Amino acid sequence: MQQRYVGNSGLRVSALSLGTLSWARETDDQDASSLLRTFVDAGGTVIDTAASYADGESEAMLGRMLGDVVARSEIVISTKAGLSTSNGRRSVDTSRNGMLSGLDASLARLGTDHVDLWFAHAWDPNVPLEETLSALDFAVRSGRARYAGISNFGGWQTAKAAAVAGFPLVANQSEYSLLHRQPEIELIPAIEDAGLGLMAWAPLGRGVLSGKYRGHIPTDSRAAHQRLASYVEPYLEGPASSVVEAVAMAAKGLGRTALDVSLSWLLSQNGVASAIVGPRNPVQIKEILDATLAPLPPEIARALEDVSEPG
Repeated sequence: MQQRYVGNSGLRVSALSLGTLSWARETDDQDASSLLRTFVDAGGTVIDTAASYADGESEAMLGRMLGDVVARSEIVISTKAGLSTSNGRRSVDTSRNGMLSGLDASLARLGTDHVDLWFAHAWDPNVPLEETLSALDFAVRSGRARYAGISNFGGWQTAKAAAVAGFPLVANQSEYSLLHRQPEIELIPAIEDAGLGLMAWAPLGRGVLSGKYRGHIPTDSRAAHQRLASYVEPYLEGPASSVVEAVAMAAKGLGRTALDVSLSWLLSQNGVASAIVGPRNPVQIKEILDATLAPLPPEIARALEDVSEPG
């Protein structure tokens, strides 16, 4: 798997990152272990998790696998702090105390003395940005994190963070796909100007760009799950359908899968360092790793961009 530098930093990551949002919920220990080993054997390095995923159980699952399934030195651990969900309510706390307490708890669950990449999970309008950044800086200076970044910050928020940080931020994690191209308007220019790399989550349009929802909703899919349906539903109707059909047509013409076409397009875009994929089982990761991830012919890329132009 191709390795890339993250923005202007010396951090090298695999073109695909393994997301663990489903771990400890839809993905059990056995499948998670298989996903992890298969991903690393294919050349993948980045394992992306967060303190908020399954209330920390995603991190704990990964921690139990270090040393047994993979060596700590084989992977780049990316995790996040500052966001929590309780009874369906989202709570943000990127205060210095909240962030550093969260990092200490993450390290304990992971069973390691440092993470490779640590993010402020969301913008917090109630906390001075300088305070949040001071927590990131302290984590790096104390050795508990090797690099720091921001997640789900908009364009102006990213530009401001980079301007006032006083230390190198290396990455921004944000949603980006052929079904969500809004980052091209403001976010990606800000990221590139600041020398950051974009780590794109939901690169398959929350699974919709794989084509599996064309005509029906599979019973084992997120859209069929009461708790997760709202995550997928925005991309199941309206303009998204035209994009999905265009991707399917391009895939058929190229003799590739819709998943491959979607990821290949994304990884060719300016500023993108890695695409965070979230397979829930061994079948899904095999399809992902079978993708060629080769650049699309220019005329195909232009056609997809015409039909998916951000509004």
